[in-house]
Amino acid sequence: MRRDRNGRARLSVYRSNKHIYAQVIDDQSGRTLVAASTTEGDGPGGNCDAAKAVGQRVAERAIEAGIKDVAFDRGKFGYHGRVASLADAAREAGLNF
Repeated sequence: MRRDRNGRARLSVYRSNKHIYAQVIDDQSGRTLVAASTTEGDGPGGNCDAAKAVGQRVAERAIEAGIKDVAFDRGKFGYHGRVASLADAAREAGLNF
């Protein structure tokens, strides 16, 4: 398991060809605190607009749960396209990373 040096929660992103998933994880307890994905909504899930909506949604849920500071974990995915759109939307919605 990954741990941030400052004990922050981790915003983990996974993308498939059709969908994108984001979850805020507390690695110390091994629990997912909040999550959002394109499988929750209507419409296409494999584009940048859908990724922005997921970033907005996961940030709103994290802030409601009292989480403002996270470590961004993009996994094996490059920081461009849908991953960057999700991250930018989460930042604009109030998450700090």
